[in-house]
Amino acid sequence: MASQESHLTATLLTSILAAVLGSLQIGYHTGNVNAPAKIIEEFFNHTWRARHNQSMPDHSLTLLWSLSVSIKDFGALLGSLGVKYLADSYGRRNSILIVNCLSVVGACLMSASKSSKSFEVLILGRLVFGLFCGLVMSLNPLYIQEVPALFYKSASLKVQKFKVQQGSSCMCLLQVAGLDTVLGTEHYWAMMLSLSVIPALTQYLVLPFCPESPRYLLIDQGEESKAEAALLRLRGSSDKVFSELEEMKEEAAHTQSGVTIHQFFKKRRYKQPIIIVLIINLGSQLSGFNAIINYSTRMFQAKFDQAKYLTLGVGAVNVIFTLVAFFLMEKAGRRRLLLTGFISIAVCNLLMTIVDSVLHLVPELRSLQVLLVFCLISAYELGPGPISWFIAAELFDQPGRPIAMAFTSMLNWGGKFVLALLFPPLLKLCGEYIYLFFMAVALAAFSFTWIRLPETKGRTFDDIAEEFRGAEGIPLHNNIGFNTFT
Repeated sequence: MASQESHLTATLLTSILAAVLGSLQIGYHTGNVNAPAKIIEEFFNHTWRARHNQSMPDHSLTLLWSLSVSIKDFGALLGSLGVKYLADSYGRRNSILIVNCLSVVGACLMSASKSSKSFEVLILGRLVFGLFCGLVMSLNPLYIQEVPALFYKSASLKVQKFKVQQGSSCMCLLQVAGLDTVLGTEHYWAMMLSLSVIPALTQYLVLPFCPESPRYLLIDQGEESKAEAALLRLRGSSDKVFSELEEMKEEAAHTQSGVTIHQFFKKRRYKQPIIIVLIINLGSQLSGFNAIINYSTRMFQAKFDQAKYLTLGVGAVNVIFTLVAFFLMEKAGRRRLLLTGFISIAVCNLLMTIVDSVLHLVPELRSLQVLLVFCLISAYELGPGPISWFIAAELFDQPGRPIAMAFTSMLNWGGKFVLALLFPPLLKLCGEYIYLFFMAVALAAFSFTWIRLPETKGRTFDDIAEEFRGAEGIPLHNNIGFNTFT
């Protein structure tokens, strides 16, 4: 059965694209205050001056700007707490539709901040949008992993990589929009922040006509007839439906329906996957990438007159290497790309520390600094970036998957929040030596991945879950053939 091919029907393609619209919204608001940072900071200062008849102190402006950038990630951290309840209570598709309203409200608040002359409204809007991010970045992988042909991991993974790639492409688009020659101007920056309502409203028009996840309907709800109807719509051929239903029933026989949070963290078969997800996600988010995405314009401004165009280059490199990872993922495997990415990030951070330390003596090295930034981004997008988001969906069985994705979201957004909030003051305090911390995190993640991470390439959900069930109490790296490069 594993040799069968999954066919892309019109309903399946529509379902994929409708779900991807959520990721486009997140991609659009990832770093969208980066390029017009100075203009928005001046808006903060002008608002403060109008209220208090004096300019905002520099340290207060730095802290307020850090809060404005990081509050979205804090909102996402809070939002991730509701993933399990929504996914289990309303299903994958309906939950995405429910949380989509947060995106609309958040974008409207951000857009209204300028006309209301209130930076508090902008911060509130980013907080509300962050709630959407934390929910949809877990709900989307759940839906996307379960809607394609359920037992062909390559097909499922390509859908997930497509989602990540589209988010990166949209991030590059927003950086173009954020230029002061486009929408990142004093007059139009607020309108730029509202453009994400277009994919949000489009999702409301398309997603209601897509089927619910058949896996959720059968395994979680026990509704075989509805699952069969959803499969028939997705596959377009009844001869494929029967075999997939039988495979799902077999998996359901190995799992219990419903896992509480307490049970999730207590079950022995989940302990190894939980530790793997913890290390990979924290290693990914605290290795320096998010500091560059959020603050690259500020990092470059001290050394380049056209820093905003270098920031655009950051977005372009991000998209290019996401595409490279798209084609390499299934050939090279998750483990190899993670190892390559983490060690490359560590080397880049070490070299950035050295270059920044001697930059005042050799100003010509500033071009090398830009090259190292681009290399770090490419290393992140080759493995740690995309894989950290979906690896939990591959390592856990059906009952544990919603909590695992919520856990992943909390780790990702929590790491982003901490880094976005603390990077500006830490950069002032530690200078170039802040990159040594990023290097240490990347090396720790590399070491753990080398020792513990199994390869999931080409394996079904039930196959991986069975491996963990059979490996309870057994170190995975001693299980021959499971934790290898091949």
